[in-house]
Amino acid sequence: MNLKEKLQKALLDARAICEQAEKENRDFTPEERQQVAGYMEEAKTLKAQLKAAEGDAALRAAVADFAAELGAQPDPVQAAIIKGTLGERFVNAPEFQAWIKSVAPEGRIPERSALLSPPVMFKSLFGRKDLVTGESDTSAGAFVQTDYTGIYEPLGRYPLNVLGLVSRRTTTSDLVEFVRQTVRVQQAAVVAEANVTDYTGATGQESGEKPEGSVGFEKVTSAVKTIAVWVPATRRALSDAAQIRGIIDQELRDDLDEEFEDQILNGDGVGENFTGIMNTANILTQAFDTDILTTIRKARTNLAVNGRSRPTAIVLHPNDMETVDLLEDDQGRFYFGGPIDGGVQRIWRVPAVESESIDEGTALMGDFRKAVVWDREQANIQVSNSHEDFFIRNMVAILAEMRAAFGVIRPTAFCVIDLESGS
Repeated sequence: MNLKEKLQKALLDARAICEQAEKENRDFTPEERQQVAGYMEEAKTLKAQLKAAEGDAALRAAVADFAAELGAQPDPVQAAIIKGTLGERFVNAPEFQAWIKSVAPEGRIPERSALLSPPVMFKSLFGRKDLVTGESDTSAGAFVQTDYTGIYEPLGRYPLNVLGLVSRRTTTSDLVEFVRQTVRVQQAAVVAEANVTDYTGATGQESGEKPEGSVGFEKVTSAVKTIAVWVPATRRALSDAAQIRGIIDQELRDDLDEEFEDQILNGDGVGENFTGIMNTANILTQAFDTDILTTIRKARTNLAVNGRSRPTAIVLHPNDMETVDLLEDDQGRFYFGGPIDGGVQRIWRVPAVESESIDEGTALMGDFRKAVVWDREQANIQVSNSHEDFFIRNMVAILAEMRAAFGVIRPTAFCVIDLESGS
């Protein structure tokens, strides 16, 4: 077995141990660590020997090339050494032979002459059987060192727009209580001045009695809920690649926010779920009417007349927003300015935002200041090796969690809109 084959075997044996450890998602055992270190030391020694041997061959080839350039013939031993090498193929190439005859017609190169040989092209440096390629682990690829750039590109998440619409407050309790009005006072009336002391109801008598108003309230209690997610990782990954920790932190926090936005809109109140806006009792509804724009406009009127509210936003699914953006008049002109229009998107003067958390074919318009988030504990990250057998496996659990309460303090400030006919 020659030096090159020995080097390849040492590197492949070391790689096999690494791949086995990665496959089993663990660190090296003490024995494996010693074996890998031994293989790498052997590879280092063999690489130095191989480099020295290649240097010797290149030096011999250079001597032979120089002798040919001067018109001398290499001795049989030298010819045997460089037979089949790159140097032999170069000096025997027609391009080189023609050039050397032109600059040294008598077998000698004139002193102080400027020399520049023509390029000699080869399909392969070492022949088909000995082709060196960086793609093969059994060839030059064994020497390739990975350049870790530190660049990380996540898959991406849809922007969270609803969380930025609602009111945010804080709490130090696990229960949040607020009072919601259920009946408004509507009994006010014009009152004439009293004209009798003892009112009997006779014609012409005015009692001057003021009407009594009625009002209703309800006490609402919202419990603080916990949203959490965790991922496993090796201690080695955290210590050897610091950016992994940042990536995990960001991924976990983003996942918490996505779930929270979905809960704010769609939580059904069952179990540990929040009661989202869409499932809050007594919110207004608007049925489909004629087309999507007509329906949205009627929803705004509904909020004004029945909810006594001025909407701060309308939330639509991205596909429904696309439908609105592409609406055209009879002359093919976009209603909403077309692709070159900038600024905040508005529908009937109400700011429009997109969210993948709302169902396609449904929109939500309302005064989002009347929905409140009470932060108990904002998103935090913890790391522990106490999960199951993580301690003996050099594994850690990275946990992200947040705690908050949510409530709609005025349900009639919101209107769910059906954007599709027949649905």
